[in-house]
Amino acid sequence: MKETRVLVVDDDPDIRSLLRVLLERAGHQVVDAADGKAALREVFELRPDLVVLDVTMPELDGWRTLERIRDVSDVPVMMLTAAASEVEKVRALGAGADDYVVKPFGRQELVARVQALLRRAQAGTREAPSTYADGFLSIDFGQHAVAVGDREVSLTPLEFRLLAAFVRHPRQVLSREQLLELVWGDAYGVAGDQVKLYVGYLRRKLDPEEPERVPIETVRGFGYRYRPPTD
Repeated sequence: MKETRVLVVDDDPDIRSLLRVLLERAGHQVVDAADGKAALREVFELRPDLVVLDVTMPELDGWRTLERIRDVSDVPVMMLTAAASEVEKVRALGAGADDYVVKPFGRQELVARVQALLRRAQAGTREAPSTYADGFLSIDFGQHAVAVGDREVSLTPLEFRLLAAFVRHPRQVLSREQLLELVWGDAYGVAGDQVKLYVGYLRRKLDPEEPERVPIETVRGFGYRYRPPTD
């Protein structure tokens, strides 16, 4: 993997130092920031390939920093937090984070997750921009734009990748493991229930009034399938 730029954001200098050592050993260029405001400046100026972002920081915390990053970029973001509750994890993923790691973290696992997110991001950049349309929705992959009828749909980067995986494999049953590989980049350390969670998010985004109308079918015991309405 070519050298990539990773932005580490944490108000704890010991954590920043540890992550710098781990990631530089793995072959990455590392830039760090001690708070959210400095992180946003680096996102604009450095344009990193990945951001490792602490949740608890003074002034501009990780949640607000993530929100502002998502306004301007779909760079992969890994959240770091001391809170291990499912509620916090769901909040992070729903806000647009690509992964969520609890402190204290395993060093090898964290590096492996960073590598997985970078592989997925690099694979995505190699895809030529294209469009897709059926009787239910239309997608401009180059612009990351989705519309259902005349209504534009705002998706997080992860939700967009999930939808792309479905429409690029129409009528094919995709298992949880296949979706983890296609969308998250690697199944390592990623809970399979995230697939179910995000399919639910996606259905509600595509049709808030009748999410069951969205042509993403649950195939019990096997996975999920996108069935274009022209079938």
